Amino acid sequence: MADDLYKGYKGIALDTLKKFDALVWSDVVIQTDKAQYKGIILPRSENADHFHIVLKLISGYNIGVFAETVKDIKILGRKEAHYKIPEKAFPYDPVKPRVKLFGTGGTIASRLDYRTGAVIPAFSPGELYGSVPELADICNLETEKLYGVFSENMAPEQWIGTAQAIGKEIEKGVQGIVIGHGTDTMHHTAAALSFMVQNSPVPIVMVGSQRSSDRPSSDAALNLMHSVKTAAESDIAEVMVCMFGPTSDTYGLLHRGTRVRKMHSSYRSTFRTIGDIPIAMVSRDKITPLRQDYKRRRNDNNVIVNTAFEEKVSIVYYYPNMKPDIIDSLIDNGYRGIVIAGTGLGHVNKPLYPALKRAKEKNIAVYMTVQTLWGYVQMYVYDTGRDMMELGVVPTANMLPEVAYIKLCWALGQTENLDEVKKIMLTPINGEITEREPSNGYLIYQGGIPEVEEFISKHRK
Repeated sequence: MADDLYKGYKGIALDTLKKFDALVWSDVVIQTDKAQYKGIILPRSENADHFHIVLKLISGYNIGVFAETVKDIKILGRKEAHYKIPEKAFPYDPVKPRVKLFGTGGTIASRLDYRTGAVIPAFSPGELYGSVPELADICNLETEKLYGVFSENMAPEQWIGTAQAIGKEIEKGVQGIVIGHGTDTMHHTAAALSFMVQNSPVPIVMVGSQRSSDRPSSDAALNLMHSVKTAAESDIAEVMVCMFGPTSDTYGLLHRGTRVRKMHSSYRSTFRTIGDIPIAMVSRDKITPLRQDYKRRRNDNNVIVNTAFEEKVSIVYYYPNMKPDIIDSLIDNGYRGIVIAGTGLGHVNKPLYPALKRAKEKNIAVYMTVQTLWGYVQMYVYDTGRDMMELGVVPTANMLPEVAYIKLCWALGQTENLDEVKKIMLTPINGEITEREPSNGYLIYQGGIPEVEEFISKHRK
C-alpha cells in the first residue's frame, strides 16, 4: 500500500516526499531554493530517475522539480485518480456515413482529468464521444482495438493483421477507415498498408498525435477530427497519413502513404510529403485537394488484400569506411533482400564490392536508395554506380528508403524469382515512384537567410 502512495518514486525524490508527507495525487505548493510551484504530484514510471518530483501545473504542463532543491512542500489536499472517462452513448444518425476506427496502441484520444491531474485514455465510441463530441457531427463511429503496442513494436504480424481487418470492414460496407497509430513508425505502417491493401473503394486514414492530451498544445483531438472527416466525407480512396499541416491549429494535411515521412521528433507538423506535394488539406469545415491524380472513392465493396511478406530483409544506411562484414553477416544469416541507403546519387565504397558480388551469387535481391531522401538514384552518372549495377544492385528511382524496404519485403513475399521481384519493385503501385519531382516538391526553409526571414516575418501569425 505504501508503494501505491508514492507510485514510481525512489531515492532522493521518495525521501523528499516522505519528509513532507506528500503523497502522489496531492495538491501541493512546492517551494524550492529558486521558485514556488503549485500543482498536483503525478506518479512516475518505475524506470524513471530518482532525482525529480513530477508536478502537473495549473496550466496543464508537467514539470520535473529537482528534489535536492526542495525547501518545503505545503499540502493543500489530495485527489485520487480514476482512470475512466464517463461514457455517453454515441448518437446514431441513419444519414451519416459509418466509419471504423482501429486502434493499434497508445492513446488515440484522451482527456485530462483536472480533478486528479491524470490523462485518461479514450477509445470506445462512448468514451470518444465524451472526449471529442464533435465526432458525432461527422459520422457513426465504431471502434475496435487490434493491438496495444508502442509504434516501435509494430511489425509484420501487426501490419498483416491490420490489413486483413481493413479488408473485412470494407467488404461489410464501411464508408471509411481510421487507424490510430504511434507517430514514430507510422510511415512504415502506411507503406505496408499501401502495398497490402490495394484498390480500396474508401479512404484509409492513419492518425496519431505528437503532443499528449494533458498539454494545452495537444494535437490529438484535432487530428482525430480531421482524420474522421476525411474517412467519412473525402473522395480520396487511398492509404493516407493525416497530421498537422502548419504548427498552428489551422488545418491538417493528407499525405500519400508511400511518400510520407516523420521529419521532426517533436513538432506537431512533423510529417512531410517527400519529393512531391500532399494530396489535400483538411479542416473541420472542408477538404481541399491539392492535386487531382488520386484514386477516387467508389460505391462497391471490392478490395484486394495481399499480405504475403518476407521478413528476412534488411535496410543498411551506408557511411564512410563501412566494412563488408555488415553485408556478409546478412548473407550468412539467410537474408533474402537488402536495401541500401547510399550517399549522393546512390554510392557506397569499393571495399563493399566483394560482399555485393557475393550477395548476387547467393541470389539475394539488393536495391539502392538515397539517404538524401529527396531526389533520384542515378547510378549511370559515375563509374562507381555502373560498377554496382554490374554487381546486381538495382536503383529504385526516388523511392524512400523505408518504403523500398517495406516494398522489397512484400515483393519477395510474392515470388522467389528475382526478375519478377525487380518487375514488382520498379512498377509503381501507389505513388512510391514518380516520374519527376515537381518544382515545389523540395522546399526547406533555412533560417537566417534574409529572403527566408523576410518571408517568415510576413506570414508569421
